[in-house]
Amino acid sequence: MANKELNDALDLLDSKLKKEGISRRDAFKVAGLGSAAFLMGGNEAQAATSAKASDVKAKIVIVGGGLAGVSTAAKLTNSLSNPDITIIEPNPKSVSYQPGNTLVASGVYEKEDVMYDTKDFIPSGVKVISDKAISFDPENNKLTIGSGEDISYDYLIVAAGLSLDFGRIKGLEDIGEAKTVGSAKKILDTFADSGVCSIYNVDSSVKTWEQMQKFVEAAKTGSKKMQGVFTHPNTAIKCGGAPKKIMYLTNSRLVEAGARENAELTFYPNGSTMFGVKEYHDAIVKQFKQRGMKWNYKHNLTGVDLKNKIATFDKKWLEKGAWDEDLEEYDMILKHQDVEVPFDLLHITPPMKAPDEIGKSPVGSGKGYVPVNKETLQHVKYDNVFAIGDIAAVPMGKTGGSVRKQYKVLVDNLISLMEQKPLTSKYEGYTVCPLITDIGKVMLAEFNWTKKPTPSFPLDPTQERYIWWLLKVYALKPMTMYGMLSGRA
Repeated sequence: MANKELNDALDLLDSKLKKEGISRRDAFKVAGLGSAAFLMGGNEAQAATSAKASDVKAKIVIVGGGLAGVSTAAKLTNSLSNPDITIIEPNPKSVSYQPGNTLVASGVYEKEDVMYDTKDFIPSGVKVISDKAISFDPENNKLTIGSGEDISYDYLIVAAGLSLDFGRIKGLEDIGEAKTVGSAKKILDTFADSGVCSIYNVDSSVKTWEQMQKFVEAAKTGSKKMQGVFTHPNTAIKCGGAPKKIMYLTNSRLVEAGARENAELTFYPNGSTMFGVKEYHDAIVKQFKQRGMKWNYKHNLTGVDLKNKIATFDKKWLEKGAWDEDLEEYDMILKHQDVEVPFDLLHITPPMKAPDEIGKSPVGSGKGYVPVNKETLQHVKYDNVFAIGDIAAVPMGKTGGSVRKQYKVLVDNLISLMEQKPLTSKYEGYTVCPLITDIGKVMLAEFNWTKKPTPSFPLDPTQERYIWWLLKVYALKPMTMYGMLSGRA
């Protein structure tokens, strides 16, 4: 099954590239993908996994069986001669391809294109407990699962991902918390046909495509100026580019339908920039202007009136206060104002947080995330605890592309710790965001903690390119599902 899907994807990619006069090998070189050898079916990938395995032995428990958890388990299995690994994960669909949600929501993918059975990716010999970790006792190297059973460990890896905190928004309290892969019943029942949608759950992504099509059809009538509103919250989120991607794709579908002039699209981010890297921020502002899309900075969504289709934002700004004679400067006072915005289509990027059972536990922190050294991914208090992916408290890195770098660092350091050696492997903050700007165009934003572009190939990284679209739509999914999840990419 894996080989068939991979081969079908690569055959389709080859046919698309051939029309552009580009070979697959050259395309992957341009993409700067470290796993290109695996996708090209060469021997280099096999060589990369055939290094001498370590003979050290210990009981390793991984909380979370999504992309980060399973990739780490696979890499450990490849790197230890006698692994003893247990994954704790209640969701049988936990490894679904989350980056594809945006493509589902814009009619490019079907739901079936991103859904997988976790059991098909569990490395041989790895034990899976289909339950949830509900409490942690790191002082005694154990945790408790939902059944009440205590699970002991020598080393713990926390890879549980984030919760979608819809219930923090007034009017959406009935949803409470949700997961990207999991039941969307509360989300769909609450949103109904109000024009509200979100790509941050697989099933709600399907509904987003339905809502987008209704929005476009209404715009085609020209009976009124349709209002599309897109939000970005005041918390860290997974895939920070996604709130803009769905806006770009809505714009694309409107243009395709000849209805763009009958719709106004406005982005409401909580922050004061489009992107944390100046070069990408400038490029996005330019793209927004070219497409006639609007934005209002420093607006955080706090409420939704579903019946009357009104979104309420907390608008914030600084005003000059009293003069401080000692500092010889004015006090700056933070001001707030509720702003009501009518909508026909409202895409919500919900606030996100670590699950409470982790964030409020001894392995969590005051901010909820698992505090780790940002380079080694080792817990700042408990040496035998590591964290990876969205739940790790690192400055950036809540993307699958970040995990692709992180899990190799984590495994190297965990084995070094087991062998009583220094932790020398370092995560440098690499993050990649294939920012979809149109149907057929992607800007590949790569960067690290320097907050400067770090392109893998000498091409202007701020330019939208068709080649990146081909790689995003046809190559990155098989690379993730059959490269990372096997511990080889």
